[in-house]
Amino acid sequence: MTQQTDWYGPDAATFGDRVAAARENAGMTQGQLAKRIGVRLATLRAWENDLSEPRANRLSMLAGLLNVSMMWLMTGEGEGIEAPLDDETAPTEEVKTILAEMRSLRAEMLSNAEAMGRLEKRMRTLAEEPLRV
Repeated sequence: MTQQTDWYGPDAATFGDRVAAARENAGMTQGQLAKRIGVRLATLRAWENDLSEPRANRLSMLAGLLNVSMMWLMTGEGEGIEAPLDDETAPTEEVKTILAEMRSLRAEMLSNAEAMGRLEKRMRTLAEEPLRV
């Protein structure tokens, strides 16, 4: 009995992976999609590399242009593209483990970036206060 992989679900793919796969399935280059959505190429690349995510209005446009649902782009559930047919390309347990660790690190990095932002704000507030002698 073979285990079926949900290729584009949260355990096997990231938001960026799903955007890239849907874009390729639609036969578009990164440049073409970026132009049609009205964003810079660097912005689209950041989405596909999971460095940032689009706002809701861009996510809606993205889903429409790629002919997938917004829910599928975000979670891998819903109307999306079909998984590859070749079972040989299914992710191994080691790949799944690495992807899970990468997602965990990404979440930790985002949390740390938010914490750094709060500290910077406090530091600016303190720097603006008059000196107490």
